[in-house]
Amino acid sequence: MRTTTHARRGRGAGSITALLAAVAVTAACSGGGSGGDGFTTDLQLGTGSTGGVYYPLGQEYAGIFADTIEVEGLNVTAVETGASVENLAKIARGELQLAIAQHNTAQDAVNGRGEFEGATVENVGLLGKLYPEAAQIITLESSGIDSVADLRGKTVAIGPPGGGTREAAEQILAAYGLDKGSYTALEEGFADAKAKLQDGNADASIEILGVPAASLQELHATTGQVKLVPIDGPELDTVVGNSSFEKYEIPAGTYDFLDEPVPTVSVFASMYASTTQVSEELGYELTKAMYERADSLTLAQKELITLEEATVGQGDVPLHPGARKYFAEHGLIG
Repeated sequence: MRTTTHARRGRGAGSITALLAAVAVTAACSGGGSGGDGFTTDLQLGTGSTGGVYYPLGQEYAGIFADTIEVEGLNVTAVETGASVENLAKIARGELQLAIAQHNTAQDAVNGRGEFEGATVENVGLLGKLYPEAAQIITLESSGIDSVADLRGKTVAIGPPGGGTREAAEQILAAYGLDKGSYTALEEGFADAKAKLQDGNADASIEILGVPAASLQELHATTGQVKLVPIDGPELDTVVGNSSFEKYEIPAGTYDFLDEPVPTVSVFASMYASTTQVSEELGYELTKAMYERADSLTLAQKELITLEEATVGQGDVPLHPGARKYFAEHGLIG
């Protein structure tokens, strides 16, 4: 039986720092082992905030896993979180067994970089890449904002504490010479950020979202004046050169309001699992269901979830043993 949790476990910047500090202690004490004593079939799947793609995608995958995998006692619960950073930190602490996260954040987690400096995560394994997600800088026509440089002195939603969006937003803004203090930062979930755009309490929102994002289409249906701000020129090269992002173009027609392509950057959303709490057998079944049942998803991103690209963006993150077995069977790895 599958349940989902709507209640947001609120975290400010201070509590994320505390969570990561606890991760460092957990890793030091555990030694990063992957023994079988802690394996469970009661799985919590970390997603993101309700205004993004992770949350509904996690809900749908939780249902697919629970309904199609024949493992005794299996229960999968999708929970709302602050997304990538919080999800991976909670895998390290044993509070989540599955998580959707950006691939660049996972690289930081296993290497102790960025948000994870001094708090290396040693028990996370890749189940596979899901889909590319793009940095979408959202504003309204009435704001008069045409470029990222125009955000100087503005109020900008940069994503909630605990997500990879916040770090990405700061990198993008810094490439345009907008350091902290050059703008008023709102640490908001995607749904709250869009509400503040609508009521005039935010000038722009930087969000890392799958393309297309239904929430943007809904915002346009309500306001009739959504626009996306491009990341281009030498600043685009700066962002790519200083991060794990790749150049990406949101095609014209992706949204009703998008008449021309918009240059930006992208990362990959991937599914990760605990190597200390999810057994090889269950990891195999989860990976199999993730790809072989992707056509059961209702979200547009399902068209981009393919087995052929399952290991793209793996980097230094080890494959979960179950995923390794499944990919070997299908000739993706030796």
